[in-house]
Amino acid sequence: MRGAKSAKWVAGAIVVALAATACGGGKSDSGKGAAGAVDPNGIFSIELGEPEKPLYTGDTMESNGSAVMAGLFSTLVDYKADGSLEMINAESVTTTDSKTWTVKLKSGWTFHDGTPVTSKSFVDAWNWNANVKNAQGLASWFADIKGFDKVHPDAEGAKPTADKLEGLKIVDDNTFTIELNTAVPYFAHKLAYIVFAPLPESFYKDTTAAGQKPVGNGPYKFKSWDHKKQIEITRFDGYKGPNKAKNGGVVFKNYTTLEAAYEDLKSGNVDVLRQIAPKDLPVYRQDLGDRAVDQPYSAIQTIAVAFYADQWKKPKQVDPKVIQGLSMAIDRATITKTVLNGTREPATGWVAKGVLGYQPNALEITKFDPAKAKELIKAGGGVPNNKISIQYNADGGHKEWVEAVCNSIQQSTGVQCVGDGKPDFQADLTARKTQQVKSLYRSGWVLDYPVNANFISDLFRTGAGGNQGGFSNKELDAKIAAADSAKTLDESVKAYQAIEKDLVNYMPSIPLWYYKVNAGYSEKVSGVAYGQDGDPILTGVEVKK
Repeated sequence: MRGAKSAKWVAGAIVVALAATACGGGKSDSGKGAAGAVDPNGIFSIELGEPEKPLYTGDTMESNGSAVMAGLFSTLVDYKADGSLEMINAESVTTTDSKTWTVKLKSGWTFHDGTPVTSKSFVDAWNWNANVKNAQGLASWFADIKGFDKVHPDAEGAKPTADKLEGLKIVDDNTFTIELNTAVPYFAHKLAYIVFAPLPESFYKDTTAAGQKPVGNGPYKFKSWDHKKQIEITRFDGYKGPNKAKNGGVVFKNYTTLEAAYEDLKSGNVDVLRQIAPKDLPVYRQDLGDRAVDQPYSAIQTIAVAFYADQWKKPKQVDPKVIQGLSMAIDRATITKTVLNGTREPATGWVAKGVLGYQPNALEITKFDPAKAKELIKAGGGVPNNKISIQYNADGGHKEWVEAVCNSIQQSTGVQCVGDGKPDFQADLTARKTQQVKSLYRSGWVLDYPVNANFISDLFRTGAGGNQGGFSNKELDAKIAAADSAKTLDESVKAYQAIEKDLVNYMPSIPLWYYKVNAGYSEKVSGVAYGQDGDPILTGVEVKK
């Protein structure tokens, strides 16, 4: 699929996706409604929330920002429906030992400002993103590379003793090498993530301005950002990649509620939706007909534990049995069938479908069993104060299912449960990152690369960019390190499968259900398809005259 997602935190309750094959691969529109002349320079619009932060490749960790970044930047590689790699800006990525990798670039690529994309463009960008001084949320993605500990020391407040990753070496303008600390057999798959995109020389002259007006190497170039209103990008005619835009550009229109976006879709004021609000799920197929989308993709909804919260750390760290019990108190089958109108599938593990290493029915603790739930909570010493709260963003269509989950827990165990709604996704993420979550929080994770490690190491490893709940366990870290250093990709995937089953002994979060794309598009566009990451594939959309 094209356009690997640059951010993992999913904003909405209902998002859209790919068919769950070995690595997912599918389309929402196979040409239906495509009659009529196409305007190759036509502009179309997409529903979007305001990105959480400036648009940096090293700090975009949520789905609003990532949708824009997917158009502005291209990475070295992407992945196909079967999990194999597709070369994008790279001519080749090779290794003989999974520890030292050689990257050769395709020649002739340029940034949107006309400057060439070279080996230095990648190496400099990675060094900047990794440096602790630049406070990039995705810096941990470079931890595999030799010298990361010097560029990004662990100790709080520590200053870097180097400004370059020792493992990166420029051979010539179109060749560079990457030396890792240990062998990582799936490292090439990770290069599909936006944090590994290149940056132009102009970026370093004014990094603040670059976050507001990014210059990339992707199929679209930045035009404007009217905060909390819209972002506009236009086709880059100098783009050398295989996924050239079939349209003239995209307007990302900001909406504060999914309901408002859906009404605008029906009236023709927005062309593509990424999600449908729960209240509109029963009617959207009838309203939109062939333009309604309903398909799975590689993402999972969970309830994460804020381990730093007083509730879970005083007087001692929470017993995993308590979280196991809360999990078994949730009637996933009923909630997905009724509240979510059949648009979700109950999760049976932490790894999403369509990912290498997905294993069906991995866990027992996702089964609804009120008696067992009460037994586990009691065995774990009970829920402190016998009350929990679940934080969520109110602009993402979560209120209804959070209330249903709370009702299920309360009726099954007697533990009081309430929703803690934040006004929007930005406020929700801010509360997480500043460790203000009081108890539990809604979390959604979508693949960055189609390997099960992405749903375990990048969420639960100590210090990982996606680990926002404060979970840390040295024993689990050691198991992850061993899986990462397996000799082959297959052995690494199998090791992570064992780790996933072992996660019940730690319970860093509660798996709820696998996502689907439930969305739609207007009569103005055709060729609308959604990637394995759930986002619309911008370049394939055609605009009718």
